[in-house]
Amino acid sequence: MKSEKEKMCTGAMYSPLDKQLSKDRLKARELLKELNDSLESEGAMRRNILKKLIPNQGKNVWIQPPFYCDYGYNITVGSKVFFNFNCIVLDAAPIKIGSRTLFGPNVQLYTALHPMNHKERSSLLESAKPIVIGEDVWIGGSVVVCPGITIGNRAVIGAGSIVTKDVPQDVFAAGNPCKIIRTLEQ
Repeated sequence: MKSEKEKMCTGAMYSPLDKQLSKDRLKARELLKELNDSLESEGAMRRNILKKLIPNQGKNVWIQPPFYCDYGYNITVGSKVFFNFNCIVLDAAPIKIGSRTLFGPNVQLYTALHPMNHKERSSLLESAKPIVIGEDVWIGGSVVVCPGITIGNRAVIGAGSIVTKDVPQDVFAAGNPCKIIRTLEQ
């Protein structure tokens, strides 16, 4: 029998009220409180907090507080990744971010899904779909990336976009819903 955490990480319906998942979220919230309350001059402390919060990260990852996530351990980040102010990463499912990817302020990555049927939704069970973001991607401010999305290498997502479908590599995409505007010359 799978644990609720195993169900969550594999896309099955799970209970977010599970004791282990609640404990994991509390641990993340405590680390986030430390990170978000830290001073700019406390760079070494911030790096140590981030290593605990997001253990699967490359070198030179910079997250500008405030930052929010559910668990942290479901986020894999390459090297030289930058998150600007006020990003939200709801990592009930795995989120993979390639190296040299840049996030503008207020970017939101959502993996959690709730049932469309109200009777199923009242069970308080949910599921999640992973997000994959390639290398050298630039995601503009206030972009929302929905569950199950893949964004290809070197893509640029315009500010304010709502990404509801996969975005291939080497394109500029924008809008609500986000659509390919043009191919980028590389």
